[in-house]
Amino acid sequence: MTTPLFLLRCVQLGISLSELELLTIGLVNDMFSERERDDYSGWTEIAGQDDFDRF
Repeated sequence: MTTPLFLLRCVQLGISLSELELLTIGLVNDMFSERERDDYSGWTEIAGQDDFDRF
């Protein structure tokens, strides 16, 4: 990842420079990945007790 792309991701997430001092590159990447998955509508299954017992 290039520096301009990283800074673009920070702007897209609304991270200020003062907040950026507290975050790592990996954490910003994880935050961006999770934000991209927020609109995913395929999460239709809800785990029940049987699922947890099998886990």
